[in-house]
Amino acid sequence: MRPERTRGHQTPERGRGHRKLVTILLLALLAPLAAGCLRVHTSIAVSPNDEVSGEIVAAVKAADDGDQGPQFDENMSFSQKVSVSKYDVDGYVGSQAYFSGLTFAELPQLADLSKDATGVDVSLRRVGNLVILEGRVDLTTVTDPDADVTFTASFPGEVTSTNGERLGTGMVQWTLKPGAVTTMSAQARSTDPSARSFGAAALWLGLASVLVAGLIGYLAWRDRDRTSPRFAGVPDAGVTDAGFSDSGHDRGRHHSER
Repeated sequence: MRPERTRGHQTPERGRGHRKLVTILLLALLAPLAAGCLRVHTSIAVSPNDEVSGEIVAAVKAADDGDQGPQFDENMSFSQKVSVSKYDVDGYVGSQAYFSGLTFAELPQLADLSKDATGVDVSLRRVGNLVILEGRVDLTTVTDPDADVTFTASFPGEVTSTNGERLGTGMVQWTLKPGAVTTMSAQARSTDPSARSFGAAALWLGLASVLVAGLIGYLAWRDRDRTSPRFAGVPDAGVTDAGFSDSGHDRGRHHSER
């Protein structure tokens, strides 16, 4: 007799078949990125106001005329800050996304653009006058040795430390290796926007205080000088107590004598 099966119980053969099916489905989902030539270029730029802008390109060599490559989904909470379009350059097809005005908290959510970005984790944070980038990209499922995957970051100030390649005073690039997990780190100088705003306000307040103090001092000096003894007994030039000029009075007297 065959052993009775209870509901919900799987035999070893059925369990192995189920796991095999799941594996096949996962491979099918990853096939667009794992097979063929892959191109993923990501660049971000951090502004002095702690806002992030940049571009993401995800594309593969077209297998046929109907191949559109990886497709981005721009349905996210800050979709007004992201613009998605088709990418078709040098036989590579896929999607490209431009973004601007993102906060540090919104940056990691760009991974929601593609279901194939589950192994990507990039974040930015501020510590005083330093902006710190940390990231981890898992490309263990990408088997194409010619895959072209790069991540570039630009900062408003000098990069003080990084494990990437320096392209300039404030720019770093990482070339991500297929079949491996790559970690990214960088620190760059950038004055805290809140401290910068406070400093500007303090400067203007100081200038205003100096101007007000100078005006008050000038008014006090002018009033004091007008009441000083050297001005008290001196009438205006050519004016007598009667309000007539001396010369006019003399001319009148001379005329009467005649």
